[in-house]
Amino acid sequence: MLLARAGNLEEIVTIAQPETHAEPAKLGLKVGERYPRRQLLEAVMVKSMNDACAALARDHSGSEEAFAEKMNATASAIGANSSHFANSNGLPAEQYSTARDIARVAFYAYRNPELREMMQKKESRFRHNNGRISLLEATNFLLSRSPAFNGMKTGYTNAAGRCLVSSGCLNGREVILVQLGSKTKYIFNDAARAMAWAPPEPLFFTNGSNTVIGDSVF
Repeated sequence: MLLARAGNLEEIVTIAQPETHAEPAKLGLKVGERYPRRQLLEAVMVKSMNDACAALARDHSGSEEAFAEKMNATASAIGANSSHFANSNGLPAEQYSTARDIARVAFYAYRNPELREMMQKKESRFRHNNGRISLLEATNFLLSRSPAFNGMKTGYTNAAGRCLVSSGCLNGREVILVQLGSKTKYIFNDAARAMAWAPPEPLFFTNGSNTVIGDSVF
């Protein structure tokens, strides 16, 4: 959201040494390679590529630490007050959030046309500087189940478990669902069932680790 709000997504990012050490999912970017911000951001939103994420954070703010500070300021500004971010990719660090806060962030991200276009892609083709093409298939398998599902993003750490923020247009309403602490074999089926249940009225529903927002809550 910070990157989309900053604009200039056609500007070029030059890859530096720090992001080449990113783990575990990465594109294998090399020092000195140059890519448009949009291309790197799409790789992050579709396939969770952590070297692209680190490059964008450094390009935006000068360092991961400075970028995390801006993430925290933005979270506070939109009312996500039970969160603290320490890096750009969500990998293990002294950071935390809640289903409600993640839903609030997702609400704002959903309304950004640049992000929304990227988050609903089932796949993306990343062209490396040497001409090689990497086919990036979306980690959000819900997108392939029905046109009603139109985003957003998966996440995982050992501590957090399988996590998914999903969006869709069902029963005439736009809905966002947050699932935290789930398991691979349950998460997408659970998401499809929960989102199909969404009633045709404004909604903010929290049950355990799941939160659903209707389109007129905030």
